[in-house]
Amino acid sequence: MAGNDEIRYCHKCSYVFLKLTLFSYAVIWWLIGGCMLAIGIYAEVERQRYKTLEGVFLAPAIILILLGILMFIVSLIGVLASLRDNLTLLKVFMYTLTVCLILELLGGIMALLFRNQTVELLNKNIRRGIVNYYDDLDFKNIMDFVQKKFKCCGGQEYKDWEVNMYHNCSAPGPLSCGVPYTCCVTTKPNEVANTMCGYQVLNKARLDLIDIIHIRGCTDAVFIWLMDNYKTMAGLLLGILLPQFFGVIVSWLYITRVEDAISEYGNYMDDLLDSRGTRKQARVAKWFKCMPEID
Repeated sequence: MAGNDEIRYCHKCSYVFLKLTLFSYAVIWWLIGGCMLAIGIYAEVERQRYKTLEGVFLAPAIILILLGILMFIVSLIGVLASLRDNLTLLKVFMYTLTVCLILELLGGIMALLFRNQTVELLNKNIRRGIVNYYDDLDFKNIMDFVQKKFKCCGGQEYKDWEVNMYHNCSAPGPLSCGVPYTCCVTTKPNEVANTMCGYQVLNKARLDLIDIIHIRGCTDAVFIWLMDNYKTMAGLLLGILLPQFFGVIVSWLYITRVEDAISEYGNYMDDLLDSRGTRKQARVAKWFKCMPEID
């Protein structure tokens, strides 16, 4: 029997506190993952309904589904592990969070180290999307928003629109040699742009277009915005990484508490459970992994 002056984890409420913290953490991300999965499935159903393209880059719905499945499964493991005090599930949950965190950090570092290759890959995917601009509503809505928000046109530059079959200069029709109206310069807030303001701009010199369309590419525009708003980006990155780091720390602390409690309970069971009343008391204690005081 332990001495009365011994401080056990149950007296400090560390076990209960960590259990409730980990359970709440897992449940919150489980619900978020479920919502993302539901939204992704709904968006994918609508995408298939309108027969848009199947490329992953061109289909945010697929990305939402994949992220939702990952978050839902991992968080469910965390919920079950915290409820059952299963060391195997707890370690799977902790190691999965750790691997995801490390991969995200490595991905960010690699993107910075190989910035030129990252930009080229991004421009390549944007041009791929521009080819199917009018066939993929997801990409069209994203591209229109980016061009309006960041006052840009195309990926690397406005001439990227030549790859679109409707905007190519060899194409028939009024869109030939033009760009979408979301590339057009507006001088007043909430001004409605002329939908034909980009007519035949691809045939004109770059300097002649300064007052007609935005000539800089959206890739450069977005990177400039990110550098100008580095505080916002730092906050966003911390908002993504810190919750995962918090989950790793809480999982690790909870695993140590469970292991210590199991060790203490095992010793306690070997020596002291010799009466009916003590066994009943021990069963209650087992639920909380916390040893009762016995005179």
